[in-house]
Amino acid sequence: MLEKAGFDNEKYLKEQTQAILERVKRFDNKLYLEFGGKIIFDYHASRVLPGFDPNVKMRLLQKLKDKADIILCIYAGDIERRKVRADFGITYDVDAMKLIDDLRSWDIQVLAVVITRFDNQPAVKIFKNKLERRNIKVYTHRFTKGYPTDVDLIVSDEGYGANEYIKTSNPLIIVTGPGPGSGKLATCLSQLYHDYKKGRESGYAKFETFPIWNISLKHPVNIAYEAATADIKDFNLVDPFHLEAYSTTAINYNRDVEIFPVLKRILEKITKKESLYKSPTDMGVNRAGFGIVDDEIVREAAKQEVIRRYFRYSCEYLMGFVDKETVDRVELLMKELDVEVKDRRVVEPAREAARQAQEKNKGNEGIFCGAAIELKNGSIVTGKNSPLTHATSSLILNAIKTLAEIPDKMHLLSPNIIKSISKLKEDVLGVKTVSLDLEEVLIALSVSVGTNPAAQLAMEKLKELAGCEVHMTHIPTPGDEAGLRKLGVNLTSDPNFSSKSLFVI
Repeated sequence: MLEKAGFDNEKYLKEQTQAILERVKRFDNKLYLEFGGKIIFDYHASRVLPGFDPNVKMRLLQKLKDKADIILCIYAGDIERRKVRADFGITYDVDAMKLIDDLRSWDIQVLAVVITRFDNQPAVKIFKNKLERRNIKVYTHRFTKGYPTDVDLIVSDEGYGANEYIKTSNPLIIVTGPGPGSGKLATCLSQLYHDYKKGRESGYAKFETFPIWNISLKHPVNIAYEAATADIKDFNLVDPFHLEAYSTTAINYNRDVEIFPVLKRILEKITKKESLYKSPTDMGVNRAGFGIVDDEIVREAAKQEVIRRYFRYSCEYLMGFVDKETVDRVELLMKELDVEVKDRRVVEPAREAARQAQEKNKGNEGIFCGAAIELKNGSIVTGKNSPLTHATSSLILNAIKTLAEIPDKMHLLSPNIIKSISKLKEDVLGVKTVSLDLEEVLIALSVSVGTNPAAQLAMEKLKELAGCEVHMTHIPTPGDEAGLRKLGVNLTSDPNFSSKSLFVI
C-alpha cells in the first residue's frame, strides 16, 4: 500500500535546530549535548513515524557543523562481548568505525573516540590500536569511582577528574555512541567537571527521540519504544518531577527518572549552584512530537513495529541472545495494543506458501520454507524454497517479475546458470547446501542481464522493494539476511531454523 506521511520532517528539522541553539545560549555558549538513539540510519524512527527521514539527525548536524564538535563513545564491554547492531548485523565496534566513515561522507569529522569503563580488555586494546593507527584520537575512561551513590567522590579528582580532558573548540559538543549504555552521560559530566575547574560555566542537555514526552504514556509510538528496548527492560512513565514542578504531564523512561535525583545533585555539586533543571524532561531538547501531522497513521505504524519486535525477539530467544522474559514482555505490549501477529499482512501468506511446499513435497526429507512480501501497491507476492533456490530468492524473483509485468513462466535466470553455481558450491567449495541464497541469486541475475532483456527489466525494479514488508517462516541464512538488508526491506521471521544443521553458512 502506498505509504502516507504522518510526520512532517522539515518542520521537525527546523524546530529541533532552533531548540538546540537556544539551549546552547543558556550555558556560556558551551553545551555538551548527549545524543541518544541512532545518529544515522534511524530506521526505528522512520518505521513508527512515516515521513521521518532516517538520516534527519545527520541533516541536523550538517546545519550545526560549523558550531559543533563530535565525540563518539563506546562501552568497552560491548566491544569485548561483540554486541551486535541488529539492523546492520555488525558488532558495535565495527558500527563505531562505520559511523565515523558515514559522518565523513557528510563532511562531518569526529573529534575523538572515548572508550568508556575501560579495564585493559585485550579486544578493546586491539580496537584502540586500530583507530589510533588510522590517526583517530582515542581516550579511555575508567569506571567512575563512587558512581552512582557517593556524589562527593564522583565529583572529585578521583572521580570525573581522573578522566583525561578532551579539548574542544566549538560551542556545541555532540556526544554520541552506537547504542544505549555507551557512557555518553559520564563523558558529558566529566567534561563539565573539568570546564568548571577551569572557570568555564558550560552546560548539559539531552537529545532523545523516544519516548516522545508530549504525547500520551500509552500512545502506540511510546509503546513501540518499550518494545524496542524490551531486552534492556526500559519502560515509560509519567515524569513525577515534571508533574510536581509544573503540574504538567510529560513522558519519560525509567532510567532517566531513576537517575535524575543523583544527576541533579552531581550537576549542583559541579556548578556549585542550583540546577536550572527541575525534571529529567527539562534536560531534553526533543521536538519530535511537534512533527506528527497525522496521528492515526503513526499509531498504526507503531502497532506494526511492536509486532515486528515480537518476531525479532522470538528469533533472538531461539538463538540464545535474549531471555524468555523479553519475548513475554513484548507479547504483553501487543495485548495492550490489541494486536496479533496475523495483523501483519505478510505473515499468513508466507505460512501458506510453506504449507503448499510441504504438501507438494510429501515424503521428502527437508525443511520447507515460505516467504511473502507486500509491495507498495498493497499486493502480496510469495515464494518458497526448492532444490535450486531458497524461499527468499524465489520471493524476490517473483516480486520483481510482478513489478516488471513479466509472465510467471518466463525465466529470469537460466537453469544452466543456477546449476553451474550449484556445481561450483558442491564440487569446488564443498558446501553442503547447494540451493542459491538471495545474495547468490542477485549476482546471478546481474550476470544474466547481458543475455536476457527480461532480467535487465526485472533488475531495475529491485529499488522499488525498499521499505516493503517481508515475512519468512524460518530464520534467514546469512546470505538471505544480507541480501534482504541491502534491498532495504522490513524483515520478520517465525522462530524456526531453516536447517537441521547447527552450523549454517
